[in-house]
Amino acid sequence: MADSHPSVAMAHQRVCCQDKTPIQILHEYGIKIGSAPQYELIHALADGDAHQPSSFIFSVTIGDVSCKGQGSTKKAAKHDAAEAALKLLKRDPQPNGQRDNGLSPEGADGSNPVGILQELAMQRVWCLPEYMVCMETGPDHMKEFTVTCRLEGLEESGTGSSKKLARRAAAERMLGKLQSLSGSPEITWTPPARVYVESFRQSTGEKISLLKMTPLSIPNTDYIQMLLEVSLEMGFQVAYVDIDELTVNGQYQCLVELSTRPVTVCHGSGMTSSNAHNAAAHNALQYIKMVANKH
Repeated sequence: MADSHPSVAMAHQRVCCQDKTPIQILHEYGIKIGSAPQYELIHALADGDAHQPSSFIFSVTIGDVSCKGQGSTKKAAKHDAAEAALKLLKRDPQPNGQRDNGLSPEGADGSNPVGILQELAMQRVWCLPEYMVCMETGPDHMKEFTVTCRLEGLEESGTGSSKKLARRAAAERMLGKLQSLSGSPEITWTPPARVYVESFRQSTGEKISLLKMTPLSIPNTDYIQMLLEVSLEMGFQVAYVDIDELTVNGQYQCLVELSTRPVTVCHGSGMTSSNAHNAAAHNALQYIKMVANKH
């Protein structure tokens, strides 16, 4: 098997002449960019004989890159996949053990919006972009994915026939939004000042002061509007995320995320989606009130 797959043999030779394996190097790179490599066994023929030896195929995904590797053992297949990913990322280990320590080689490729966005965030010392698959539709042979990209309080979504393509589309739309906010192709937009949870305690704002004195047990109160008013005064963003699964009692569920530092997430449930949103906002207000009243 090794003869028919020279890349596997090459990977094994390099393991012998270097202190670190391709798997280790790729793992270190993943830590640096905040995206650990994920390996998945996609084919296994373990009970081979002389005519049909054992064969394994692994895929590895790191950031926007996905590669496959094949070998006569699981370890060899993982090595082959990691080697392929390193080559694609232009981080192939050199024979003398020297490696390119560039911050983000992905960003050098002008056609890769995911890499460009990631490098931009690292250069500006922003939080790294977060990607979340929020929808998956269609039959197995015609899947369509929707991925949401979040960056410093901004949010954009993209669709594609694979998670990778949807992620690229979301990153591309985010770059377009940043250019639009900058008013030019050159991105000059800066995120709003970060709002730390502790700042609720020192705030003398009208809405926070009112929240401190207002009972949060009055029926039919629009807590969504109340939370919005507090967020506008304090300068943080509010995002609601619906949960697909119902509670054991058959109620709708959602999470509300506040772009504070650290990020604040509260849960809510109700007979309707709107009720769940209102309950989540209520819980978030209770938390803010608790922090604001601490001495």
